[in-house]
Amino acid sequence: MIFLNEDTKCVVQGITGKQGSFHTRSMLEYDTNILAGTSPGKGGQEFEGIPVYNSIGEITEQMDVNASIIFIPAPFAKDAAFEAISQLELVVIITEHIPVHDSMEIAQYARRMGCKVIGPNTPGIITPGVGKLGIMPTHIFNPGDIGIVSRSGTLTYEVASQITQAGLGQSTCLGIGGDPVVGMDFAEILQKFEEDPGTKAMAMIGEIGGNAEEKAAEYIAENITKPVVAYIAGRTAPPGKRMGHAGAIIESNAGTAETKMKALKAAGVEVAEQPSQIASVMKDIL
Repeated sequence: MIFLNEDTKCVVQGITGKQGSFHTRSMLEYDTNILAGTSPGKGGQEFEGIPVYNSIGEITEQMDVNASIIFIPAPFAKDAAFEAISQLELVVIITEHIPVHDSMEIAQYARRMGCKVIGPNTPGIITPGVGKLGIMPTHIFNPGDIGIVSRSGTLTYEVASQITQAGLGQSTCLGIGGDPVVGMDFAEILQKFEEDPGTKAMAMIGEIGGNAEEKAAEYIAENITKPVVAYIAGRTAPPGKRMGHAGAIIESNAGTAETKMKALKAAGVEVAEQPSQIASVMKDIL
């Protein structure tokens, strides 16, 4: 397992909002170790037995926390992220539609502070049997030794479900986010899986647009020894097509499914033609 383990002590930023409250209940039902929440102006209240504070600064004066999940609306998400990054080790940003320049500042500040940021526009992270900081449905996951990293929330769920149905399980699953600018990238996540004794193989789910998968392929060739199985979504999309995510835009002949698949295969990665093939390939490997 990576990032989210038994020692993770979580804060929910925006715990009393519509999305924050709904998903906090789900995270608590999955036994996620949530110790506190923030909601400016509502400090002193409780939500589902969880104390609510006005700021993370107030929380850190009272208790030891090291991770946050953000359900703050896009116009205010940068301030919330900066507050969390300055004091915590892991920050998961669920929020969509954060302006690109805000995301750039968040990513830069996180690197400077040595904080791990997942997202924005991510389904989050789940370590099956331990907890989740995210919005994914928990019933499709099963504790195991396959790490999943993805740009697509929906495909994460599909692949995880098929791996579970195949009698296998996941060590940790996370979405890096579908925006053009995100915190941690494929290479950083794959390296953590490489170092994790509980992960034996990795599934990497990419999509058209940008060069994240090509960069990951270079990194895999030089640094990763564990088996990686990949799938690239959007193979039939024409140039200039946007595929759901702001980050999935093809420009000229760069960022196409073909260029990504070619780079990954050259790095020794087995590339599935369909997401449904990943589970069967994993069964053969493991």
